[in-house]
Amino acid sequence: MKKDLHPSNYQPVVFLDESAKFSFLTYATATSEETIKWKDGKEYPLIKLQISSASHPFYTGEDKVIDTEGRIDRFKARFAKAEERKEALKNKALKSAKAAAKKSEATTK
Repeated sequence: MKKDLHPSNYQPVVFLDESAKFSFLTYATATSEETIKWKDGKEYPLIKLQISSASHPFYTGEDKVIDTEGRIDRFKARFAKAEERKEALKNKALKSAKAAAKKSEATTK
């Protein structure tokens, strides 16, 4: 086996799922400036998570949409903008067709 392949700076770290208010203590190489006092009375580095097994729909069995970045709203806005452009092009084509028809009528008289 290769030497010095795995990190050697494992330490106890508390991970906190902010959405489910669920925390757990484990060993990791992650570091943080924030600390938290754990149930055993000692202070450990704190790593905040947005999602964990306590809040993930796959593990909880709940179908809920976690939209932290507004993806759905951005999609709806893009779709509405595309519909507006489509309608504007349609109106422009109708106007130009009417103008062409009017012009051809004027030249034939």
